[in-house]
Amino acid sequence: MWDQFENVAKDINRDDFVKVQGRVELYRNRPQLAVQQVRLAKPEEIDLADYLPHTTADVEKMFAELRGYAESISNPWLKQLVLGMIADPEIARCYKRAPAAKVMHHAYLGGLLEHVISLCGMSRRVATHYPELDVDLLLTAAILHDIGKLEELCYERAIGYTTPGQLLGHIVMELETVTRAIDKIPGFPVPLKTVVQHLLISHHGQYEFGSPKLPMIREAMVFHYLDDLDSKLAAVRVALANPSGDDEWSAYSSALGRKFLRLDEFLQGGATKSQSASASASAASETPKAEPKSETPKPEPKRDAPSLLRKLFS
Repeated sequence: MWDQFENVAKDINRDDFVKVQGRVELYRNRPQLAVQQVRLAKPEEIDLADYLPHTTADVEKMFAELRGYAESISNPWLKQLVLGMIADPEIARCYKRAPAAKVMHHAYLGGLLEHVISLCGMSRRVATHYPELDVDLLLTAAILHDIGKLEELCYERAIGYTTPGQLLGHIVMELETVTRAIDKIPGFPVPLKTVVQHLLISHHGQYEFGSPKLPMIREAMVFHYLDDLDSKLAAVRVALANPSGDDEWSAYSSALGRKFLRLDEFLQGGATKSQSASASASAASETPKAEPKSETPKPEPKRDAPSLLRKLFS
């Protein structure tokens, strides 16, 4: 932009969206864009999905599924807590858009909702397999365990961290948010409040992973492993989806510190080699062998024993 750039640039900040008008010109036989006008884009002109990675699933359908899981909670106190929180218009709006992380897993718009829906399904299945588990506690943990990320992360212009998110982290933030919601429910049992708080602050599982407490309730321990498994498989999925230049190996996953074998290609390649070797062996066995030519044996040359002895000892 050659003219009046300073007047336009003073109103544009980092991560702003702009509308640009210009023309393509040739300069030294190479195309360049000559910008004629620039202005800030209006909110209705912006669709974040055009600029940031996002889920391919239907967000409204996923949120309805989330509400269904919340309504399936049989404990009246937990059900009131969870339904009340996701019914909040601002929480619902953010829940439909938030990523689950900046880099590690589900790091795209709608990623948090995908992650939570997956955890709800896993919670039901594991509670069916281990009937001693309280599925209501697992579902409550699944729906609320990352609700602090709605404020920890920013995702209106680019995916990053808010200042409170960097200073406090989502575990502290969600503990405060959920505690305030519990305190607004008259008669909410104090022991159950403590259990919910423990589920939240222990879900990272280890002190070195930022967990204030180790899981010390059966359901808290199980939920930690479900959360860890779902996040790791999401990271594997990303690694396998990214091109690496290698038919059999994924791109390197910085989140997990390794590459992953593309198992289908590896097994298919092995099967193809095996079939090729089998076909070659079969073809070889079916090829008629040439009959050996019969030759008249040549007579052994006569050896003169004295001359041989002279030769050996000479």
